[in-house]
Amino acid sequence: MKILIVTQYFWPEQFKINDLCIELAERGHDVTVYTGLPNYPAGAFFKGFGLLKGPYHQTFGKIKIIRVPMIARGPKKSFRLALNYFSYFFMASCLAPFLVRGKFDRIFVYQPSPVTVGIPGVLLKYLKRAPLFFWVSDLWPETLQATGVVNNKTVLSIIQKFVLILYNHSDRVLVTSRGFYQKIETLGISSKKLLYWPQWSDDFAKTPLGDLNDSRLPSGFIIMFAGNIGTSQDFPTIVKAAKILEKESHIHFVILGDGLMRSWAEQQIKELGLEKNFHFLGRKSIESMPYYFSKADVLLISLTDTELFSITIPGKLQSYLASGKPILASLNGEGAEIIKRTQAGITCPASQPEKLAEAALFLSKLSKEEIKKMGARALSCYQKEFDKNTVISLLEKELESFK
Repeated sequence: MKILIVTQYFWPEQFKINDLCIELAERGHDVTVYTGLPNYPAGAFFKGFGLLKGPYHQTFGKIKIIRVPMIARGPKKSFRLALNYFSYFFMASCLAPFLVRGKFDRIFVYQPSPVTVGIPGVLLKYLKRAPLFFWVSDLWPETLQATGVVNNKTVLSIIQKFVLILYNHSDRVLVTSRGFYQKIETLGISSKKLLYWPQWSDDFAKTPLGDLNDSRLPSGFIIMFAGNIGTSQDFPTIVKAAKILEKESHIHFVILGDGLMRSWAEQQIKELGLEKNFHFLGRKSIESMPYYFSKADVLLISLTDTELFSITIPGKLQSYLASGKPILASLNGEGAEIIKRTQAGITCPASQPEKLAEAALFLSKLSKEEIKKMGARALSCYQKEFDKNTVISLLEKELESFK
């Protein structure tokens, strides 16, 4: 099949869509990616890219890439982020008839934030007369409300109507959680159009440990968090739980990553005198993650207590499961249910630091053998439900069988 992938983000940016394109190309499909200039997450164009020099036509292995000019994201919390979103869908829509030549059998839209990536996708559906598959990994407008970006009910209602137009013009809407499936179905989208299609782990979970040796890693029982340190990740709850466990000197919280809340969290740790038990190690490369995960006793997921996050499977859950480590989850809804059902860790309600501290203490008292068995169940869950080859084969079957 000739498959056109429409995505604002692509290599050298690191997103799941890279894996999908590589795998489809390896399976013999002719894959073309219609995307923008890479600038995530730093906010500036990657080295070797720019508005004047592009490059606007590239190949990545067997994949053909067509890029459009756009405005880079800029500094965190800047108005340029809105311009970044607008510039991609506007330029991708206007230039589509001229840049995207030839026929395609299927069009696939990858939609984290923003949902506006669906606009050039829908346009190309009608230009190319090809079925459109819309992969929703970030639910709008719920994400905007949950993160506090938009709270005006009128604006949220307008965005909801716009999103419904995109769904209605798609031939298949793929969702990363069953909760999304139910939410979209209540909006009047036919269940026949919807398909649960989850994410998978990055390949780093299977790579060798390498020769790293980070002397900053403490000895004791390590609870490790890896990823974005933002408002959604509920660091106030994590910090409060650490304070409750202050006298349990063998328990250590180790934080890998960066984000808007990191400075606040570091300041809180200093003010509360928790430096001996709470450690910020900064952002790490994907290649180094097997080493750090190997040093953890359990891996921590936390999300705030919101309706959206109760129907979300956090993207990091698959990576945690694939690492074969037990999971400590301060989490509601679908993600927590997966952990409970498979006995892959311990869960507690979101935004309840006392319960999080209680769960952490319980895990710290388990024997090494019990921890090992829990981690083995986590890996088994990943292999049965989220293995990359299995998940992509499901999509390939849907693409080929669609009529």
